[in-house]
Amino acid sequence: MKIIDVQVFQIKPRWMLVKISTDEGITGWGEPTLEGKATVVEEAIKVFADLLIGEDPMRIEHLYNKLYRGGFYRGGPILCSAISGIEQALWDIKGKRLGVPVWQLLGGKYRDRIRMYAHTVPFNDDPSKDEISYWVKKRVDDGFTALKTSMVAPPIRHIDTWDKVESIVERIAAMREAAGKNVDIAVDFHGRISPAMAPLLMKELEPYHLMFIEEPVLPENVDVMKKISEKTVIPIAAGERLFTTFGFREIIEKQAVNVVQPDVCHCGGILQTLKIAAMAENYYISVAPHNPLGPVALAACLQIDTCIPNFTAQEHPTHEEKLDLGNGLFKEPFVIKDGYIDVPQRPGLGFEIDEYAVKELSYDGKWSNPILYHEDDNSLGEW
Repeated sequence: MKIIDVQVFQIKPRWMLVKISTDEGITGWGEPTLEGKATVVEEAIKVFADLLIGEDPMRIEHLYNKLYRGGFYRGGPILCSAISGIEQALWDIKGKRLGVPVWQLLGGKYRDRIRMYAHTVPFNDDPSKDEISYWVKKRVDDGFTALKTSMVAPPIRHIDTWDKVESIVERIAAMREAAGKNVDIAVDFHGRISPAMAPLLMKELEPYHLMFIEEPVLPENVDVMKKISEKTVIPIAAGERLFTTFGFREIIEKQAVNVVQPDVCHCGGILQTLKIAAMAENYYISVAPHNPLGPVALAACLQIDTCIPNFTAQEHPTHEEKLDLGNGLFKEPFVIKDGYIDVPQRPGLGFEIDEYAVKELSYDGKWSNPILYHEDDNSLGEW
């Protein structure tokens, strides 16, 4: 079997898919979405396509290294996202060729269903208490037992006021009151808090028994992250902005976090995520794969979630239209029941895509999701 074609599709609302075709008629799909950088990743995939044509798609590790090591410069979000989407598609082909789900090729099933955690208040870092209460109760009524929120809206000063601290804590208190004691709550700081403020804020949040705090500070300085984690009883999570096993090595070896969050669309793909999970397992660190993206990314995550022993929960952006479950794109979308998705049984990544829908949803990809810097914020954040 040989690769004969590599195609890229920009898909509404903000996703990008890569399709790899073979001379035996088997096709594989992957998602290399990089928010705000879609067209740049597409150009990288076009370069990689020349290296893939004529290759055997079953040789996944060989092709990964050919792409990753083939150029002088390595790593980073652009190249790793391009490789990640391609690598997912190769696994999809391999599973379809062998007639088994990808998780069967990664060691087999460890669990029968995948616990999902929902984004609580959609696309709003600055909700009112009434909004918080409404959305929390809705998510719980929908069956979710784990929720995540991002309620740390910039601008935030390097050393901010007690009023700012109280405003954040009050929102989490309202969330806990609405959710009750049997629902896990995670809070994403998005690296927006300084090392001076993070310990203070986390101390005030400890009474609410959080599942984890994500990126309490920016992830570049692992020693600072470790210092912050040692000052709180709340588990610390990070990893969405790290790439490949090399990027995760230090944060795992120094035990700077309790939970790693590799993103299968950015970290290098399925096998890199599996290796990162294995590295983390040696340090009793759990894995909660990052995924605020589309249904193909979710499908890839579910394959990994099925077979790793140190899995915590799977992120889900929770669009009300269920677009991120494949509604309108897959012939049979994924279904969340009582907060879980059953282990996929279809060959490959576990879905059958509607190619007519792909064409209908395609656009030119020229959209922006700017990352803004505010001098009063001392951090980077998505607005």
